[in-house]
Amino acid sequence: MKHFFSIIGGMGTIATESYVRLINHRVKIEKDQDYLNYILVNDAEVPDRTSYIMDHSKPNFFYDLKEDVLGQAQLKPDFMVMPCNTAHYFYDDLAALTDIPFLHMMRIAVHQFVDQYPDEKKIGLIATEGSIFDHLYEDEIHRAGREVEFGGPEIQPMVTELIYRDIKEKGEVDGDLYHEILRKMHDDYGCNVVLLGCTELSLAQEKAPDHPYHVIDPQSILADVTIKLALQIRAGADPKAACQKYLFD
Repeated sequence: MKHFFSIIGGMGTIATESYVRLINHRVKIEKDQDYLNYILVNDAEVPDRTSYIMDHSKPNFFYDLKEDVLGQAQLKPDFMVMPCNTAHYFYDDLAALTDIPFLHMMRIAVHQFVDQYPDEKKIGLIATEGSIFDHLYEDEIHRAGREVEFGGPEIQPMVTELIYRDIKEKGEVDGDLYHEILRKMHDDYGCNVVLLGCTELSLAQEKAPDHPYHVIDPQSILADVTIKLALQIRAGADPKAACQKYLFD
Protein backbone atom coordinates (compact mmCIF):
# COMPACT_ATOMS: atom_id res chain seq x y z
CA MET A 1 0.00 0.00 0.00
CA LYS A 2 1.30 3.43 -0.95
CA HIS A 3 0.82 6.76 0.80
CA PHE A 4 -0.58 5.62 4.14
CA PHE A 5 -0.36 6.78 7.72
CA SER A 6 -0.52 4.77 10.95
CA ILE A 7 -2.97 5.36 13.78
CA ILE A 8 -1.79 4.31 17.24
CA GLY A 9 -5.19 3.81 18.85
CA GLY A 10 -7.28 1.84 21.30
CA MET A 11 -7.05 4.41 24.13
CA GLY A 12 -9.99 3.99 24.32
CA THR A 13 -11.45 2.03 21.46
CA ILE A 14 -14.69 4.02 21.17
CA ALA A 15 -12.74 7.30 21.07
CA THR A 16 -10.45 5.88 18.37
CA GLU A 17 -13.50 4.78 16.42
CA SER A 18 -14.74 8.38 16.61
CA TYR A 19 -11.47 9.70 15.15
CA VAL A 20 -11.56 7.17 12.30
CA ARG A 21 -15.18 8.02 11.60
CA LEU A 22 -14.27 11.71 11.37
CA ILE A 23 -11.54 11.19 8.78
CA ASN A 24 -13.71 8.80 6.77
CA HIS A 25 -16.68 11.15 6.67
CA ARG A 26 -14.82 14.42 6.19
CA VAL A 27 -12.65 13.46 3.24
CA LYS A 28 -14.34 14.40 -0.02
CA ILE A 29 -15.06 11.32 -2.10
CA GLU A 30 -16.62 10.39 -5.39
CA LYS A 31 -15.47 6.79 -5.41
CA ASP A 32 -13.98 4.20 -3.06
CA GLN A 33 -10.44 5.07 -4.11
CA ASP A 34 -10.80 8.63 -2.77
CA TYR A 35 -10.72 7.48 0.85
CA LEU A 36 -7.44 7.73 2.77
CA ASN A 37 -4.98 4.87 3.19
CA TYR A 38 -4.17 4.06 6.80
CA ILE A 39 -3.34 1.27 9.21
CA LEU A 40 -5.19 1.26 12.52
CA VAL A 41 -3.49 -0.26 15.53
CA ASN A 42 -6.32 -0.59 18.05
CA ASP A 43 -4.27 -1.70 21.03
CA ALA A 44 -7.06 -1.94 23.59
CA GLU A 45 -4.76 -3.57 26.17
CA VAL A 46 -2.54 -0.52 26.67
CA PRO A 47 -2.60 0.05 30.47
CA ASP A 48 -4.60 2.98 31.78
CA ARG A 49 -2.65 6.17 31.19
CA THR A 50 -3.96 8.19 34.12
CA SER A 51 -3.34 5.37 36.61
CA TYR A 52 0.36 5.23 35.74
CA ILE A 53 0.87 8.98 35.54
CA MET A 54 -0.54 9.45 39.02
CA ASP A 55 1.02 6.30 40.52
CA HIS A 56 4.19 4.88 38.99
CA SER A 57 3.66 1.58 40.79
CA LYS A 58 0.85 0.91 38.29
CA PRO A 59 1.57 -0.75 34.91
CA ASN A 60 3.64 1.49 32.65
CA PHE A 61 1.88 2.07 29.33
CA PHE A 62 5.06 3.17 27.54
CA TYR A 63 6.20 -0.34 26.64
CA ASP A 64 2.98 -1.27 24.86
CA LEU A 65 3.09 1.94 22.84
CA LYS A 66 6.80 1.46 22.11
CA GLU A 67 6.02 -1.95 20.62
CA ASP A 68 3.20 -0.46 18.53
CA VAL A 69 5.31 2.42 17.22
CA LEU A 70 8.30 0.24 16.36
CA GLY A 71 6.04 -2.28 14.64
CA GLN A 72 4.47 0.41 12.48
CA ALA A 73 7.84 2.03 11.76
CA GLN A 74 8.92 -1.16 9.99
CA LEU A 75 6.05 -0.64 7.54
CA LYS A 76 7.29 2.89 6.74
CA PRO A 77 4.10 4.97 6.95
CA ASP A 78 4.25 8.60 5.83
CA PHE A 79 3.44 9.75 9.36
CA MET A 80 1.88 8.56 12.62
CA VAL A 81 -0.94 9.90 14.77
CA MET A 82 -1.99 8.91 18.28
CA PRO A 83 -5.56 10.05 19.06
CA CYS A 84 -5.19 9.95 22.84
CA ASN A 85 -4.28 13.12 24.71
CA THR A 86 -3.06 11.52 27.94
CA ALA A 87 -0.78 9.09 26.09
CA HIS A 88 1.23 12.12 24.93
CA TYR A 89 2.87 11.91 28.35
CA PHE A 90 5.44 9.76 26.51
CA TYR A 91 5.34 11.66 23.21
CA ASP A 92 9.03 12.64 23.19
CA ASP A 93 10.15 9.10 23.99
CA LEU A 94 7.89 7.59 21.34
CA ALA A 95 8.78 10.11 18.64
CA ALA A 96 12.49 9.45 19.29
CA LEU A 97 12.05 5.79 18.36
CA THR A 98 11.79 6.57 14.63
CA ASP A 99 12.48 9.29 12.10
CA ILE A 100 8.92 8.99 10.75
CA PRO A 101 6.95 12.20 11.53
CA PHE A 102 4.78 11.77 14.62
CA LEU A 103 2.08 14.41 15.01
CA HIS A 104 1.58 15.97 18.45
CA MET A 105 -2.17 16.51 18.81
CA MET A 106 -1.88 18.71 21.89
CA ARG A 107 0.47 21.21 20.28
CA ILE A 108 -1.61 21.28 17.11
CA ALA A 109 -4.75 22.00 19.15
CA VAL A 110 -3.20 24.77 21.23
CA HIS A 111 -1.84 26.49 18.12
CA GLN A 112 -5.30 26.31 16.59
CA PHE A 113 -6.74 27.99 19.69
CA VAL A 114 -4.25 30.85 19.38
CA ASP A 115 -4.95 31.24 15.67
CA GLN A 116 -8.73 30.98 16.00
CA TYR A 117 -9.13 33.11 19.14
CA PRO A 118 -6.19 35.56 19.12
CA ASP A 119 -7.83 37.90 21.64
CA GLU A 120 -8.55 35.23 24.24
CA LYS A 121 -5.88 35.30 26.93
CA LYS A 122 -7.05 32.17 28.74
CA ILE A 123 -8.74 28.91 27.91
CA GLY A 124 -10.70 26.50 30.05
CA LEU A 125 -9.32 22.99 30.22
CA ILE A 126 -11.24 19.81 30.98
CA ALA A 127 -9.28 16.56 30.77
CA THR A 128 -8.34 13.37 32.59
CA GLU A 129 -6.81 13.68 36.03
CA GLY A 130 -3.59 12.31 34.53
CA SER A 131 -3.30 15.04 31.92
CA ILE A 132 -3.96 17.73 34.49
CA PHE A 133 -1.72 16.16 37.13
CA ASP A 134 1.27 16.14 34.78
CA HIS A 135 0.53 19.55 33.21
CA LEU A 136 0.39 18.03 29.72
CA TYR A 137 -1.88 20.69 28.25
CA GLU A 138 -1.02 23.38 30.78
CA ASP A 139 2.61 23.46 29.64
CA GLU A 140 1.63 23.72 25.97
CA ILE A 141 -0.85 26.51 26.73
CA HIS A 142 1.78 28.45 28.67
CA ARG A 143 4.30 27.94 25.87
CA ALA A 144 1.79 29.65 23.58
CA GLY A 145 1.58 32.63 25.94
CA ARG A 146 -1.92 31.91 27.28
CA GLU A 147 -3.34 31.10 30.70
CA VAL A 148 -5.36 28.03 31.67
CA GLU A 149 -8.47 27.77 33.84
CA PHE A 150 -9.38 24.43 35.45
CA GLY A 151 -12.53 25.54 37.24
CA GLY A 152 -13.38 24.74 40.85
CA PRO A 153 -13.16 21.47 42.78
CA GLU A 154 -16.56 20.32 41.53
CA ILE A 155 -15.46 20.24 37.87
CA GLN A 156 -13.00 17.31 37.85
CA PRO A 157 -15.39 14.77 39.44
CA MET A 158 -17.97 15.67 36.80
CA VAL A 159 -15.40 15.27 34.01
CA THR A 160 -14.14 11.97 35.44
CA GLU A 161 -17.70 10.65 35.66
CA LEU A 162 -18.34 11.55 32.02
CA ILE A 163 -15.07 10.04 30.76
CA TYR A 164 -14.83 6.88 32.84
CA ARG A 165 -18.21 5.88 34.21
CA ASP A 166 -20.30 6.94 31.23
CA ILE A 167 -18.13 6.58 28.12
CA LYS A 168 -15.39 4.10 29.03
CA GLU A 169 -17.50 1.81 31.23
CA LYS A 170 -20.94 2.09 29.63
CA GLY A 171 -20.12 3.24 26.10
CA GLU A 172 -22.62 6.07 26.54
CA VAL A 173 -22.41 9.86 26.33
CA ASP A 174 -24.36 11.81 28.96
CA GLY A 175 -25.05 14.91 26.89
CA ASP A 176 -26.69 16.75 29.78
CA LEU A 177 -23.64 16.24 31.99
CA TYR A 178 -21.31 17.35 29.19
CA HIS A 179 -23.35 20.52 28.61
CA GLU A 180 -23.46 21.27 32.34
CA ILE A 181 -19.66 21.06 32.54
CA LEU A 182 -19.33 23.52 29.65
CA ARG A 183 -21.95 25.81 31.19
CA LYS A 184 -20.15 25.96 34.51
CA MET A 185 -16.78 26.57 32.87
CA HIS A 186 -18.31 29.45 30.90
CA ASP A 187 -20.70 30.99 33.42
CA ASP A 188 -18.90 30.33 36.71
CA TYR A 189 -15.26 30.56 35.63
CA GLY A 190 -15.32 33.00 32.72
CA CYS A 191 -14.08 30.63 30.01
CA ASN A 192 -15.16 31.84 26.59
CA VAL A 193 -13.40 28.83 25.06
CA VAL A 194 -13.01 25.34 26.56
CA LEU A 195 -10.40 22.84 25.40
CA LEU A 196 -11.50 19.19 25.37
CA GLY A 197 -8.34 17.54 26.63
CA CYS A 198 -9.45 13.92 26.30
CA THR A 199 -10.67 12.00 23.26
CA GLU A 200 -13.68 10.76 25.24
CA LEU A 201 -14.65 14.42 25.60
CA SER A 202 -14.22 14.79 21.85
CA LEU A 203 -16.65 11.91 21.50
CA ALA A 204 -19.06 13.77 23.79
CA GLN A 205 -18.78 16.79 21.51
CA GLU A 206 -19.48 14.62 18.46
CA LYS A 207 -22.54 13.03 20.06
CA ALA A 208 -23.89 16.11 21.87
CA PRO A 209 -22.86 19.18 19.83
CA ASP A 210 -26.03 21.21 20.44
CA HIS A 211 -24.80 23.82 22.91
CA PRO A 212 -23.86 27.52 22.64
CA TYR A 213 -20.28 27.23 23.93
CA HIS A 214 -17.00 27.54 22.03
CA VAL A 215 -14.74 24.50 22.27
CA ILE A 216 -11.35 23.49 20.94
CA ASP A 217 -11.63 19.81 20.04
CA PRO A 218 -8.14 18.32 19.54
CA GLN A 219 -9.45 15.10 18.01
CA SER A 220 -11.49 16.99 15.42
CA ILE A 221 -8.53 19.25 14.67
CA LEU A 222 -6.21 16.24 14.36
CA ALA A 223 -8.66 14.63 11.93
CA ASP A 224 -8.62 17.73 9.72
CA VAL A 225 -4.81 17.92 9.78
CA THR A 226 -4.59 14.20 9.03
CA ILE A 227 -6.77 14.58 5.94
CA LYS A 228 -4.85 17.61 4.73
CA LEU A 229 -1.47 15.92 5.08
CA ALA A 230 -2.59 12.61 3.59
CA LEU A 231 -3.98 14.35 0.50
CA GLN A 232 -0.88 16.52 0.08
CA ILE A 233 1.38 13.47 0.26
CA ARG A 234 -0.83 11.53 -2.13
CA ALA A 235 -0.48 14.45 -4.55
CA GLY A 236 3.30 14.20 -4.41
CA ALA A 237 4.45 16.23 -1.39
CA ASP A 238 7.40 14.99 0.63
CA PRO A 239 5.99 13.53 3.89
CA LYS A 240 8.60 15.02 6.19
CA ALA A 241 8.36 18.46 4.59
CA ALA A 242 4.56 18.41 4.65
CA CYS A 243 4.45 17.38 8.32
CA GLN A 244 7.10 19.83 9.51
CA LYS A 245 4.73 22.78 9.97
CA TYR A 246 2.62 20.71 12.35
CA LEU A 247 5.40 19.40 14.61
CA PHE A 248 6.04 22.67 16.51
CA ASP A 249 9.30 21.46 18.00
